[in-house]
Amino acid sequence: MAPDAGIEFRLSGKLKDSSLTNFSDLGLAEPILRAVTAQGYETPTPIQTQVIPAMIAGKDILGTAQTGTGKTAAFVLPLLNVLANSKQRLEPKACRALVLAPTRELAAQIVDSVRAYSSEMRASVTMIIGGVKISKQIRAMQRGVDIVVATPGRLLDLKSQGAIRFDQIETVVLDEADHMMDMGFLPQIRKVLSQLPEMRQTALLSATMPKDIRVLADKFLNDPVNIAVAAVSKPVERIDQSVRFLTSNQKRDALTEILSAKDVDSAIVFTRTKRGADRVCRHLEGAGLASAAIHGNKSQNQRTKTLDAFRHRKLRVLVATDIAARGIDIDKVSHVVNFELPNVPESYVHRIGRTARAGESGKAITLCAPDERKLLRDIEKVIGNRLPGSEAGGPDEPRGDTSERSFRPEKDGQPRRRPRRRNHRGQGGSKAQGKGQRQSSHAS
Repeated sequence: MAPDAGIEFRLSGKLKDSSLTNFSDLGLAEPILRAVTAQGYETPTPIQTQVIPAMIAGKDILGTAQTGTGKTAAFVLPLLNVLANSKQRLEPKACRALVLAPTRELAAQIVDSVRAYSSEMRASVTMIIGGVKISKQIRAMQRGVDIVVATPGRLLDLKSQGAIRFDQIETVVLDEADHMMDMGFLPQIRKVLSQLPEMRQTALLSATMPKDIRVLADKFLNDPVNIAVAAVSKPVERIDQSVRFLTSNQKRDALTEILSAKDVDSAIVFTRTKRGADRVCRHLEGAGLASAAIHGNKSQNQRTKTLDAFRHRKLRVLVATDIAARGIDIDKVSHVVNFELPNVPESYVHRIGRTARAGESGKAITLCAPDERKLLRDIEKVIGNRLPGSEAGGPDEPRGDTSERSFRPEKDGQPRRRPRRRNHRGQGGSKAQGKGQRQSSHAS
């Protein structure tokens, strides 16, 4: 298929945008344009102006863009465009397009988008995820489905039972591709892709694409168009980011203070573990702040109800593990609080991307304990700058205003001072002492 008007495909595989400013310029079918208009959208985002024409042209895609910039519509609209222009009949248990997502919540959100953008046309979609009865999903596939949105594990379960067939799949999309590959989904993804038709279109989209993951992703693509509409791993500029240095024991009181402020309309608090999320919830409830947790130990029904309550402002504070860090699109989240720093630095970008969506602004506050200092440095390397509040920090701990920046608690009402460094060549200590200090510092 020839490239769409207004788009130039370079030999290098890079895409050049030719100032497409309206959805009608992107080559989308009329029913889709009507649905997009009904949703209140007029101007496509940069990732949409590049991905949509490239996918319509049948190109493989490797796309990166900041979170909250419209990646879901960027691949859903061209999938629907194929259906709008096709008269091919689906066979039982078959599908035309497959979208793989890392979490149930993201899968549900993609399904919602498909239904919204296909409101003016006929298109069937079903969700295949774990945590719910498989029998309903098997029944949904019996007549065939245009678009299947799935998590990899449950999809392979259905395939092993002969409840779904892959031979009619024309396009496969990996949403949040780096997350799926980096967090243990790679063997399942390889197994799925190895069973798909060789003549297919593949699109990998994410907010971050580390170099090692990019090399891995290239093995799945055929002469891809590389699209990066913004610096990879950079949070949107509308997010006011800051960090507070505290001991672990000080974090709960600091969290209560942050969430009690008048400017907190709604907030997501991130923890590293499921138990940690439950403990934070109990603390907030004790402080008179209504909250609910979402994590992998919650049933799908519980997770859905909690997200719906938060989305409709019946719940002001959502406490979550990184299960909610990717792709959850909820408008007007005013604050994100990193109660604990993520082990994977790229997850920081996804976490704080839950605020400042759809042109809004937001705040992201990180509470950093002494044992999380290395995690903070890793995050700052990924985003390319130091977080406000950490500039005064030295290699061991931040200096400056102890009420906000010092790791060390106060003693008898006075800040504890940082001990003076000793020179290992005799200024304040022996050479042996200096050597011991260096070894200790290295080990920490």
